[in-house]
Amino acid sequence: MSTEAPFEHLIDQTLRAIEDALDASALDIDTHRSGPVLTLEFDDDSKIVINGQEAVRELWVACRAGGFHFRREAGQWLDTRGAGELFACLSRWVSAQGGVAVTLAGR
Repeated sequence: MSTEAPFEHLIDQTLRAIEDALDASALDIDTHRSGPVLTLEFDDDSKIVINGQEAVRELWVACRAGGFHFRREAGQWLDTRGAGELFACLSRWVSAQGGVAVTLAGR
């Protein structure tokens, strides 16, 4: 069994949790998924791209606020430069780009 399989599964679970949290929010947003990449498209044609990076065991997020790298620590995804936890950060960025205040929570 590949040592990457559990990490692939963790990425898949996390991206599904993001999709589920967005579905439960009041924001109308288009999501597109291709393997370990989830793209969020907003009405103004802006995007947030969340990309699983197996080689470095991180999740990368690109959005208007910049580029961020998250690493799994103590059961949560934390920004490697101290910006915070993934779902809290996504809540801010999605709210800013979507124009509607949303709070996204993981499972």
